[in-house]
Amino acid sequence: MGETNNESSVIKKSWIKELKGEFKKIIWPDKESLVKQTALVLFISVLLGTIIYVIDLVFSNGAKFLF
Repeated sequence: MGETNNESSVIKKSWIKELKGEFKKIIWPDKESLVKQTALVLFISVLLGTIIYVIDLVFSNGAKFLF
């Protein structure tokens, strides 16, 4: 019905061992790549925020004009 402490311990150790193995497979970006990607994400976020603001402004002024 339930696992014994020994079985649970073996499963946890196996899981941790597999997790460490997976972490070794990760290819971490270098500093230059990370800075470029972060700058791109920030630029796109500001750009999309500005576009959404302008669209909202147009629609709200259009609604005020109609009503």
